[in-house]
Amino acid sequence: MRVIGGKAKGTQLRIPQGGRVRPATNLAKQAIFSILENTAVNWDRVLDLFAGSGALGIEALSRGAAWGDFVDQSKKCCGAIEYNLERAGFSSRSHVYCCNVAKAIAFLGDVYDIVFMDPPYSEPSVGSLIATLVSSRLIGEDSAVVVLHGNRFTLDSTYTGLSLLKQRQYGDTFISIFQRED
Repeated sequence: MRVIGGKAKGTQLRIPQGGRVRPATNLAKQAIFSILENTAVNWDRVLDLFAGSGALGIEALSRGAAWGDFVDQSKKCCGAIEYNLERAGFSSRSHVYCCNVAKAIAFLGDVYDIVFMDPPYSEPSVGSLIATLVSSRLIGEDSAVVVLHGNRFTLDSTYTGLSLLKQRQYGDTFISIFQRED
């Protein structure tokens, strides 16, 4: 896997071994960033939840995001994210939190312009985590939430104050992009 656009384009990323991480394909990443580049989304601060290798947040940093926070509960994944950030040259513009997502949502205090969520497809609590995220202080007026998910657990088209902007399917991966409602 590699960074596909921006300043770090072509940088190879380490994927944690063990089968738990299912990184977003280059096709899915290209679709996500094509949609985001064609919407009125600021790129200043990004949050990568269930970060795995950190590929989505690193892609955003490569394309101009000023700061990225990464959250994963696996120590292996956190180590890979730190390695990948160093390799891409973004260590000074990021922080890795090695804890579960619900805990991170509770203690993080910044407002993020883009929040990426790429949980395991077998994770049944994705919808409730989105609802928790929306009611937190992490989502601002113009924030976008990008969720990669399978079809096993369907997502709502709206969550209080957040509505589905676009949805695409690539193989067994669904990409749902939500944005704050006016």
